[in-house]
Amino acid sequence: MIETIQTFFQENFPPQLAVFFISMIPLIECRGAIPFGMVVLQMPMWEVLPIAIAGNILPVPFILLLIRPVIAWLKTTKLFHPLAEWIERKADKKKDQVLKYSKWGLFAFVAIPIPGTGAWTGALIAALLEMKVKSAFFTILFGMICAALIMTLGSMIVDGLISGQWPEELQMLGDFLAGIRDYVMSLLSDHSVTVS
Repeated sequence: MIETIQTFFQENFPPQLAVFFISMIPLIECRGAIPFGMVVLQMPMWEVLPIAIAGNILPVPFILLLIRPVIAWLKTTKLFHPLAEWIERKADKKKDQVLKYSKWGLFAFVAIPIPGTGAWTGALIAALLEMKVKSAFFTILFGMICAALIMTLGSMIVDGLISGQWPEELQMLGDFLAGIRDYVMSLLSDHSVTVS
């Protein structure tokens, strides 16, 4: 599914808009938009990072302000009642992680770029826990920036491993990883190694 989404945006939008729109999609967010921009589209880091952050933060104020009334309305309809309950269950599963440490819990929840976390889910949890909008927004923003930086570093490492070319900031790390890659490749291609 993610490949289909990326292909759609790559074929129908300029690179900057593709990254922006992909970063707005729930569950994909910056975690998918940054590697897509840097590795697939070969855009520079300084261009991808602010675009992905802007696209990812854009829905957050709307979620914080509107999700509770929207869920309440969805519950009154026969068609969308199951969806409303699913959204609440999803937030309920994650809320203990946030409640335990309040703002720091929300920050960590958004900052660690793993599946099921991120700005959308963080905003949903903050709204359902009735956290103050301004405080929740900035906590989510800083967590998202942290996640974006982690994904940027990861994308630079993956791109460097694939291409063998490292940005100046990562040259030393790139040389080390390239040495490991070359050593492993030499072991794999060395026909003189025999197994008895």
